[in-house]
Amino acid sequence: MAEWKLPPKAKIYEALGAIGDGRVTIVEPGQAQVASSDGSKTYLVEWSEDLRQITSNDNASYWQGYTGYPIVAVLMQLGRLDFSKDAAALLSGIPWKQLNRRFRNDYAKAIATVLDDLEAKGTPRETITAEVDRIVVQLEGLRLEKLPRRKRPPKEAK
Repeated sequence: MAEWKLPPKAKIYEALGAIGDGRVTIVEPGQAQVASSDGSKTYLVEWSEDLRQITSNDNASYWQGYTGYPIVAVLMQLGRLDFSKDAAALLSGIPWKQLNRRFRNDYAKAIATVLDDLEAKGTPRETITAEVDRIVVQLEGLRLEKLPRRKRPPKEAK
């Protein structure tokens, strides 16, 4: 069974934001929906009973082969990844899609902008970067496998 690649750290920031915004909904056992930051798409995340296999129809998971932010957010919601609720709250309300588009998917620039904004409001960037690093280590330890069934990414609502 194929194992998921680790995502860019930017996807951990996005997942924390999804949790902070309350955009993760467990629909039924083994299935959740995650709304995009601008609300134009809803991603489907499905997993096996033991949570060893998981899949999502977000673009990153589908096309790039790494765990996209919807998978990471669902793992947080289900308690498989420990995270700081404070970090999630600090990263809520961030228009990730807009930022990624503005910086042409240069995730480092998008993250730097978010961290600069947080620092200007009194949150040291290390508070967030250390939390993201901690989550990456946990995610790596899960060694998640790809669930065989896959659905194509949703089209953007017009």
